[in-house]
Amino acid sequence: MPQIGEKAPEIVLPDQNGQTVTLSSYQGKVVVLYFYPKADTPGCTTESCAFRDAAPIYADVNAVIIGISPDKSSAQLKFANKYELPFTLFADADHAVAETYGVWVEKSMYGKKYMGIDRTTFVIDREGNIAKIFPKVKIAGHAEEVLAAVKELA
Repeated sequence: MPQIGEKAPEIVLPDQNGQTVTLSSYQGKVVVLYFYPKADTPGCTTESCAFRDAAPIYADVNAVIIGISPDKSSAQLKFANKYELPFTLFADADHAVAETYGVWVEKSMYGKKYMGIDRTTFVIDREGNIAKIFPKVKIAGHAEEVLAAVKELA
């Protein structure tokens, strides 16, 4: 996992429209990069809609929101359209970026082990460095907590 103060690892992935996008194309803006397990599931929908609702406030402080999950672009597009998400969703279908960011981990449910996303948010400063990490995110109040960190960089 990248550490605070380190350069954020570059991301080159398709977005929800299938267009290749890079993290470095957002340099000069504060980036909120939130990793979530699966599009259109209850927790991920709640988290994404909280970021959606706060998006105008993030824009006011020159910050962008980017969601990323191991879904394909088509699933990300359906998710974005269904909930009117006004920000980019990266499709990390092979979870390579999640692995680079250290959030692709072994999980356990009902005694069964599997690999998946450890819900985590990274705040990346205008120079492309990791400014804040929110590991093991609790969804309630998270968008507001991240916004407070973003405002400190404004």
